[in-house]
Amino acid sequence: MFRSLSLALFLVVSPAPSAPPDATGPVEDLVLPVEDVIGEIESLDGTQSERKQGREVTVALTSDVLFELDKWKLTGKAEQRLKEVAGKIGEEGAGGVVKIEGHTDDQGSDSYNATLSERRARAVQAAMRGMLTGGGVTLQAKGYGESRPKLPNVVDGKPMEKNRAKNRRVEIIFTAKQG
Repeated sequence: MFRSLSLALFLVVSPAPSAPPDATGPVEDLVLPVEDVIGEIESLDGTQSERKQGREVTVALTSDVLFELDKWKLTGKAEQRLKEVAGKIGEEGAGGVVKIEGHTDDQGSDSYNATLSERRARAVQAAMRGMLTGGGVTLQAKGYGESRPKLPNVVDGKPMEKNRAKNRRVEIIFTAKQG
């Protein structure tokens, strides 16, 4: 059909150059696919974001707030942030599987980043295991290294430190209750 809404509207709205003023013709419905709009809410300091697609909720915490550089031991600040996420899962979650996914930026080798992201995901999993008191929740941890960046690490050949910081993250994904 039409690849552009503006082209379709132009063709529908524009009068045919050779049509007489009293001409009539069939009118067809204009039907176009609608993509899901996925909004993301980000904290003022940029260290946490949340997005919801259907019933799936993803809370992303930047690694800077959870870990020291190149480490996988949680910092003191991390515990409070994870308690807040655990509370959210307890209030809004439908139970079932909660995925914990570790991600890195593009600095370092692929194998180093894969190992670091896996260790970080498992550290968050271990901490949250004690925080989620309700039954019916299974925690799964997986590291993706640099394979799933949130934003491009390099733009026009230039490293983007702001993007890299957002790519160094742990995402906690859960299913929300029917609402």
